[in-house]
Amino acid sequence: MQVHRSLEGLPDFHHPVLTLGTFDGVHMGHRRILQRVRQIADEQGGEAVLLTFFPHPRLVLNPEDNSLKLLSTLEEKAELLEAQGIDHLVVLPFDVQFARMAAEAFVKDVLLQSLRMESLVVGYDHRFGAGRTGDFQLLCDMAKIHGFQVEEIPAAWVDDVRVSSTKVRNALLAGEVGEAARWLGYTYSFEGMVVHGRKLGRELGYPTANIEPLDSLKLIPGIGVYAVEVETPSGIYGGMANVGNNPTIPGKGFSIEAHLFGFEGDIYDLAVRLKFRCFLRNELKFNDLNALQEQLHTDKKEALRQLMAV
Repeated sequence: MQVHRSLEGLPDFHHPVLTLGTFDGVHMGHRRILQRVRQIADEQGGEAVLLTFFPHPRLVLNPEDNSLKLLSTLEEKAELLEAQGIDHLVVLPFDVQFARMAAEAFVKDVLLQSLRMESLVVGYDHRFGAGRTGDFQLLCDMAKIHGFQVEEIPAAWVDDVRVSSTKVRNALLAGEVGEAARWLGYTYSFEGMVVHGRKLGRELGYPTANIEPLDSLKLIPGIGVYAVEVETPSGIYGGMANVGNNPTIPGKGFSIEAHLFGFEGDIYDLAVRLKFRCFLRNELKFNDLNALQEQLHTDKKEALRQLMAV
């Protein structure tokens, strides 16, 4: 897959079949759209092209709102899209000026003139252009005038739930990582740097890697204890992780810590990927470190059991 970060200097796409949107997380609903784009491209001997935006439009349109966290970084999104058969990813810089572009002008100037779109596939209730005035009916009307094909994909349902990026985010924030994985089609993860901590875990017999996310906009699942897998430069390890405020340790504050089963070595200042396999329990405050240590024994047994069941 080729990645293009501007509308300038684009190659001449061969019979381009296009879709567009943020595609955060590239979840199962997105995949129905992508599969149809790939199918049409194959039938017409063309190329599958996806137009996305960076940064996320909400970050530009509502700069004071710091609540948005994303399911995928741009690099993660590109990898997921390539796996779905997209030939070209066009990343359009999103700014206030672009947000003011009328829907009709967006179709004419960007989709038709710059991308030379021949076919377009959009998801259910897709909106675009200034004030989100562009919709499927507008696309149909313009298709008749400009001679391109347009198709709308119905809402995708998984486990009787209509899938959306918002619902996946809410599931993760609630600690429902198993449900999120069903909707995403893969195990949710983030990449982070291992940094030095207070090393209390060593005293308890459970040394941990303190992990700081590399992307501040990447969503972190809700507070709790999880069975996880950790990809390190030396291999993949099962483990258990705590996301939380460490109420048993005064003054420690929020941290993300993972204990890797069977790991021996030093991974400080190295990047690892933390994959959330299943939720084990809520974070608790213990009377003393002995009580915490006993709970860690229990957590390890349950984490091993859950990881064996995956």
